[in-house]
Amino acid sequence: MNKVHHTAIICSNYEISKKFYTDVLGLEIIREVYRKERQSYKLDLALNGNYVIELFSFPNPPKRPSRPEACGLRHLAFEVDDLDKIIAHCKSQHVIAEPIRIDEHTHKRFTFIADPDELPIEFYEK
Repeated sequence: MNKVHHTAIICSNYEISKKFYTDVLGLEIIREVYRKERQSYKLDLALNGNYVIELFSFPNPPKRPSRPEACGLRHLAFEVDDLDKIIAHCKSQHVIAEPIRIDEHTHKRFTFIADPDELPIEFYEK
């Protein structure tokens, strides 16, 4: 294996999630397609030019069972240079971060926000 290629996320409201991942988190749209036969959008998103997320919509997807310890993907994490700056940006977009924590092993600071479907998103300071 070489690297993680992408993470796929299924959302409940495509327009709200598209706005969150592009406007709030600042990911770049690579490609957007509507797959009529599946009644599904697929949005390919990049971070700093690197393909990282496939955002999907499907009719009536089931809700996430619990947060954050449900089986499956636990959370999505992004490395950031300045945790305070990203927290302030999120707050300006009406997205509230949890209190800052310190990783007991690396002593690095991190926090979590949630996407529109309550998927935990971590910001981990470099």
